[in-house]
Amino acid sequence: MSFNIFDIAGSGMTAQRVKMDTIASNIANINTTRQPDGAKGVYIKKDVSFRTVYEDSLNRGFSNFSSNSPDAQFDPKTGNMLINANIALNNGMLTGGVQVDEIYEAQNGVKTVYDPSHPDADEEGYVDLPNINLVEEMVGMISASRAYEANATVAENVKTMMQSAMNI
Repeated sequence: MSFNIFDIAGSGMTAQRVKMDTIASNIANINTTRQPDGAKGVYIKKDVSFRTVYEDSLNRGFSNFSSNSPDAQFDPKTGNMLINANIALNNGMLTGGVQVDEIYEAQNGVKTVYDPSHPDADEEGYVDLPNINLVEEMVGMISASRAYEANATVAENVKTMMQSAMNI
Protein backbone atom coordinates (compact mmCIF):
# COMPACT_ATOMS: atom_id res chain seq x y z
CA MET A 1 0.00 0.00 0.00
CA SER A 2 1.55 3.28 -1.04
CA PHE A 3 0.85 6.73 0.34
CA ASN A 4 0.42 9.23 -2.43
CA ILE A 5 -0.52 12.20 -0.25
CA PHE A 6 1.91 14.43 -2.11
CA ASP A 7 0.22 13.55 -5.41
CA ILE A 8 -3.21 14.22 -3.90
CA ALA A 9 -2.18 17.55 -2.37
CA GLY A 10 -0.32 18.52 -5.55
CA SER A 11 -3.30 17.73 -7.74
CA GLY A 12 -5.50 19.84 -5.47
CA MET A 13 -3.06 22.74 -5.69
CA THR A 14 -2.95 22.46 -9.50
CA ALA A 15 -6.74 22.38 -9.77
CA GLN A 16 -7.14 25.40 -7.49
CA ARG A 17 -4.51 27.31 -9.48
CA VAL A 18 -6.52 26.72 -12.66
CA LYS A 19 -9.64 27.96 -10.85
CA MET A 20 -7.80 31.11 -9.69
CA ASP A 21 -6.51 31.72 -13.24
CA THR A 22 -10.05 31.37 -14.62
CA ILE A 23 -11.43 33.79 -12.03
CA ALA A 24 -8.63 36.26 -12.80
CA SER A 25 -9.57 36.06 -16.49
CA ASN A 26 -13.22 36.74 -15.62
CA ILE A 27 -12.28 39.78 -13.53
CA ALA A 28 -9.92 41.11 -16.20
CA ASN A 29 -12.71 40.90 -18.80
CA ILE A 30 -15.53 42.30 -16.67
CA ASN A 31 -16.27 45.08 -19.22
CA THR A 32 -15.07 43.39 -22.44
CA THR A 33 -17.47 43.84 -25.36
CA ARG A 34 -15.06 42.96 -28.19
CA GLN A 35 -13.29 39.80 -29.28
CA PRO A 36 -9.45 39.71 -29.43
CA ASP A 37 -9.58 40.42 -33.19
CA GLY A 38 -11.66 43.58 -32.59
CA ALA A 39 -14.96 42.11 -33.77
CA LYS A 40 -18.07 42.87 -31.73
CA GLY A 41 -18.73 40.09 -29.22
CA VAL A 42 -19.10 39.85 -25.47
CA TYR A 43 -16.69 37.90 -23.25
CA ILE A 44 -18.58 34.99 -21.67
CA LYS A 45 -17.85 34.20 -18.03
CA LYS A 46 -15.94 30.92 -17.52
CA ASP A 47 -16.41 28.40 -14.71
CA VAL A 48 -14.35 25.36 -13.70
CA SER A 49 -15.54 21.90 -12.74
CA PHE A 50 -13.41 19.28 -10.99
CA ARG A 51 -13.54 15.50 -10.87
CA THR A 52 -12.05 12.92 -8.55
CA VAL A 53 -9.22 10.75 -9.84
CA TYR A 54 -9.15 7.22 -8.48
CA GLU A 55 -6.00 5.13 -8.37
CA ASP A 56 -5.37 2.66 -11.17
CA SER A 57 -4.69 -0.06 -8.59
CA LEU A 58 -8.37 -0.12 -7.63
CA ASN A 59 -8.99 -2.81 -10.24
CA ARG A 60 -6.25 -5.22 -9.17
CA GLY A 61 -8.12 -7.25 -6.50
CA PHE A 62 -7.07 -8.42 -3.05
CA SER A 63 -3.45 -8.33 -1.95
CA ASN A 64 -1.76 -9.19 1.35
CA PHE A 65 0.42 -6.60 3.04
CA SER A 66 3.08 -9.20 3.76
CA SER A 67 3.53 -12.93 3.47
CA ASN A 68 3.57 -13.36 7.28
CA SER A 69 0.19 -11.64 7.73
CA PRO A 70 -2.44 -13.39 5.61
CA ASP A 71 -5.22 -11.97 7.78
CA ALA A 72 -4.41 -8.38 6.82
CA GLN A 73 -5.75 -7.81 3.34
CA PHE A 74 -6.44 -4.75 1.24
CA ASP A 75 -9.13 -4.80 -1.45
CA PRO A 76 -8.19 -2.11 -4.01
CA LYS A 77 -11.59 -2.38 -5.73
CA THR A 78 -13.46 -1.11 -2.68
CA GLY A 79 -10.63 0.49 -0.71
CA ASN A 80 -11.47 -1.65 2.34
CA MET A 81 -8.76 -2.98 4.62
CA LEU A 82 -9.63 -6.30 6.22
CA ILE A 83 -7.74 -7.19 9.38
CA ASN A 84 -8.29 -10.49 11.21
CA ALA A 85 -12.09 -10.46 11.70
CA ASN A 86 -12.97 -8.72 8.42
CA ILE A 87 -12.98 -5.24 9.96
CA ALA A 88 -13.31 -2.58 7.23
CA LEU A 89 -11.29 0.51 8.15
CA ASN A 90 -11.83 3.10 5.44
CA ASN A 91 -15.10 2.12 3.72
CA GLY A 92 -13.84 2.50 0.18
CA MET A 93 -12.69 6.10 0.40
CA LEU A 94 -9.37 5.63 -1.39
CA THR A 95 -8.72 8.37 -3.93
CA GLY A 96 -5.85 9.50 -6.07
CA GLY A 97 -6.58 13.22 -6.20
CA VAL A 98 -8.55 15.74 -8.19
CA GLN A 99 -8.22 17.23 -11.64
CA VAL A 100 -9.92 19.87 -13.74
CA ASP A 101 -12.75 18.18 -15.61
CA GLU A 102 -13.67 21.14 -17.80
CA ILE A 103 -13.55 24.91 -18.15
CA TYR A 104 -16.91 25.89 -19.53
CA GLU A 105 -18.85 29.03 -20.39
CA ALA A 106 -21.52 30.02 -17.87
CA GLN A 107 -25.17 29.59 -18.84
CA ASN A 108 -26.14 33.19 -18.08
CA GLY A 109 -22.94 34.75 -19.39
CA VAL A 110 -24.38 37.99 -20.83
CA LYS A 111 -26.38 40.86 -19.34
CA THR A 112 -27.95 43.78 -21.21
CA VAL A 113 -27.47 47.28 -19.78
CA TYR A 114 -28.87 50.62 -20.93
CA ASP A 115 -25.89 52.87 -21.74
CA PRO A 116 -26.41 54.99 -24.86
CA SER A 117 -22.94 56.56 -24.49
CA HIS A 118 -21.16 53.19 -24.86
CA PRO A 119 -19.50 52.76 -28.27
CA ASP A 120 -20.98 49.25 -28.68
CA ALA A 121 -24.55 50.26 -27.76
CA ASP A 122 -27.27 49.36 -30.25
CA GLU A 123 -29.64 51.90 -31.81
CA GLU A 124 -31.88 51.78 -28.70
CA GLY A 125 -28.93 52.48 -26.35
CA TYR A 126 -28.52 48.94 -24.93
CA VAL A 127 -25.18 47.19 -24.73
CA ASP A 128 -24.38 43.54 -23.96
CA LEU A 129 -21.83 43.08 -21.17
CA PRO A 130 -20.37 40.01 -19.47
CA ASN A 131 -22.56 38.86 -16.59
CA ILE A 132 -19.72 38.88 -14.08
CA ASN A 133 -20.36 39.81 -10.47
CA LEU A 134 -17.13 41.12 -8.96
CA VAL A 135 -18.14 40.15 -5.40
CA GLU A 136 -18.89 36.55 -6.43
CA GLU A 137 -15.60 36.34 -8.30
CA MET A 138 -13.64 37.64 -5.30
CA VAL A 139 -15.37 35.16 -2.99
CA GLY A 140 -14.45 32.38 -5.45
CA MET A 141 -10.86 33.66 -5.56
CA ILE A 142 -10.58 33.67 -1.76
CA SER A 143 -12.10 30.19 -1.57
CA ALA A 144 -9.71 28.80 -4.20
CA SER A 145 -6.76 30.53 -2.51
CA ARG A 146 -7.63 29.00 0.86
CA ALA A 147 -8.09 25.55 -0.68
CA TYR A 148 -4.68 25.93 -2.32
CA GLU A 149 -3.15 26.91 1.04
CA ALA A 150 -4.84 23.94 2.75
CA ASN A 151 -3.33 21.53 0.23
CA ALA A 152 0.10 23.13 0.66
CA THR A 153 -0.24 22.82 4.45
CA VAL A 154 -1.15 19.14 4.15
CA ALA A 155 1.95 18.44 2.06
CA GLU A 156 4.16 20.38 4.47
CA ASN A 157 2.71 18.61 7.53
CA VAL A 158 3.17 15.17 5.97
CA LYS A 159 6.76 16.08 5.10
CA THR A 160 7.37 17.14 8.72
CA MET A 161 5.80 13.91 10.05
CA MET A 162 7.97 11.81 7.74
CA GLN A 163 11.10 13.66 8.89
CA SER A 164 10.11 13.14 12.52
CA ALA A 165 9.48 9.44 11.93
CA MET A 166 12.93 9.05 10.38
CA ASN A 167 14.52 10.59 13.49
CA ILE A 168 12.96 8.01 15.82
